[in-house]
Amino acid sequence: MGRFLRPLLRGTTYTRLVHLWVPMLVVSVWMFIDPSRPWVPAVVLIPVGLIPAVRRGEGVQARLLLTPGVGDPAFSVAPATAWRDRLRTVLWLEARLALGVVTSLACVWLPILAYQLAGTALGGVSDPVPVLADATPHRWYAFLVPLPLLVWYGLVVGLGAAAASLARRLLGPSAGERLAALEERTEQLLERNRIAHELHDSIGHALTVAVVQAGAARAADDPAFTDRALAAIEETGRAALEDLERVLGVLREAERPVSARPTLAEAGRLLESARASGVKVDAELTGPLETVPGPVSREGYRILQEALTNALRHAGSVPVRVRVGVAAGLLDLEVRNALAARTPGAPVRGGGLRGIHERAALLGGRASTGPHEGDWQVRAELPLR
Repeated sequence: MGRFLRPLLRGTTYTRLVHLWVPMLVVSVWMFIDPSRPWVPAVVLIPVGLIPAVRRGEGVQARLLLTPGVGDPAFSVAPATAWRDRLRTVLWLEARLALGVVTSLACVWLPILAYQLAGTALGGVSDPVPVLADATPHRWYAFLVPLPLLVWYGLVVGLGAAAASLARRLLGPSAGERLAALEERTEQLLERNRIAHELHDSIGHALTVAVVQAGAARAADDPAFTDRALAAIEETGRAALEDLERVLGVLREAERPVSARPTLAEAGRLLESARASGVKVDAELTGPLETVPGPVSREGYRILQEALTNALRHAGSVPVRVRVGVAAGLLDLEVRNALAARTPGAPVRGGGLRGIHERAALLGGRASTGPHEGDWQVRAELPLR
């Protein structure tokens, strides 16, 4: 019994009831104006549903009243951008009106029927409903009193659940909105993966150097060697802090919408930043970069950023050649710099390079990194579709 009555204790049951009653306010006003044409509100809802902003309003109402407290109820809260979404909104408004009419009739007439059944069992009531107009008062009618109440209970709970289910289908995100959400989720996962690689490489390397240098200085018991070890620890720690600050900057930027993140149209700013670090950058940007699709342009910007960062970190102030072009349905990106002299025993860190390959693979493209004709080369080919 407790499980059966549990929906009556949930606030969601009553917020859904309010949601179904709202359209009846308009119907009630119209019935005072012209009760001979009750179908007019349903016709008026057709042009109303075609207004793009109406979809947002219905989505917000559905979130607040049909699924209160649910973190991700899967209702769109953006204006309709396609005719398909507008037609879905019209269908939802008509369905909501129909469900509202049924709910209102049930909430009015079923309790009245239960009351009059009780009155008939006790000796009769004045102005009974038509179904009881010719009924002879008898106590056996008392056994029928729970029946309309059970029907009322089932309709109130069932119609509310039906409204929530139908709203998810008709007010759910469109294909374009799902694609944008998937793109944003993919971007976040890709950034997290790259950040994990960078933190492992940078911070792990710094801590390893600090531990080794500190242990060697204590064992050597040589003031000069200790000074050199402390200087190495200081330099490594400073570099690690810079890397950490850059990673935190990426995390802060990750809160921005995908559409607001930098694209290849802003590559000039990225190149100027590299030049300000003391690097001579020879750049050649060809083709209509502003027409590159958003996901490809954003990933291309990140690949270029990582390639320049890789050159600055490992090669120092050596000339860097950048070539970015759009042709034959491909975005071709290449960054070359002179190979740096590698200290024997120094670890090779490649978290950023793995990120470049992952970004290219995510878009169905390919990337190559490594020595090429005496230089270090990073090249990516990304399909525009």
